[in-house]
Amino acid sequence: MMVLISYDVATSNTAGKKRLRKIAKACENHAQRVQNSLFEADVDYSTFIKLKAELIEIIDKKEDSLRFYYLGNHWQRKIEHIGAKPTYDPEGVIIL
Repeated sequence: MMVLISYDVATSNTAGKKRLRKIAKACENHAQRVQNSLFEADVDYSTFIKLKAELIEIIDKKEDSLRFYYLGNHWQRKIEHIGAKPTYDPEGVIIL
């Protein structure tokens, strides 16, 4: 299933900057960054639940914001990309 993950972390202090790095790192482990604070995660449900729990543990609910947009399994019809940043195929070949 495809899920968009967006976040906004208050970075006015050192703790906020640390949370921002941790959230970005957790997302990078399971998803593709498509904008500064926006990731596309094409994952199975159990992986998503683990990632969501990890992100919820990191944020400060009084200062930060975390959003999940569920696009489901037929997400290709729901995303249109226009502009400079090249798109990617999450189901394509992965070169390590």
